[in-house]
Amino acid sequence: MTRALLIIDVQNDFTEGGALGVDGGHAVATGVSQYLAEHPGRYAEVFASRDWHDATGDNGGHFARDAAPDFVDTWPVHCVAGTEGAEYDARLDTSAVTAHVRKGQGRPAYSIFEGDVDGVPFAQLLSERGVTEVDVVGIATDHCVLASARDALTAGLSVSVLGDLVAGVAPMPSAAALDELARLGARIRSSGAAG
Repeated sequence: MTRALLIIDVQNDFTEGGALGVDGGHAVATGVSQYLAEHPGRYAEVFASRDWHDATGDNGGHFARDAAPDFVDTWPVHCVAGTEGAEYDARLDTSAVTAHVRKGQGRPAYSIFEGDVDGVPFAQLLSERGVTEVDVVGIATDHCVLASARDALTAGLSVSVLGDLVAGVAPMPSAAALDELARLGARIRSSGAAG
């Protein structure tokens, strides 16, 4: 079995002080960096996703440009390609990342599976690299982590969510997201038990 780590959207706009910052975002960035440093070689591949939205237009209705965002389908402007908000949080050490996945790019996108690497769809990349098992970390538990882990399960992968290395928008939806993933067959465990 080939194991990969999926680092979901640990970006400045999603950590404290960002356009859609969540509490605990900086801690996730630091924790993921420490986890990778303590476990070199654990993963054959490390994929990191980023929202990478267009600066113009509403990105397929994703940005609330003419009305207040509903925080379900429409959002404040965030993670615009080439801006500081779209960059990885400075606390995240990306030296172990083997591929950087961009998603959005003119349309709504929550799951890493909606992204690509230089035009190669993420699912194809996983297949080409023989990945059968993934551990998922990142932001936000109740949105992009949920969507990414759910799509990984749908793709037939063995999925674990490292519960101490995720942060969500709100406690109740985040707990519900982890419960849903567990019901669908994901393992929810701590990074210390991920060996």
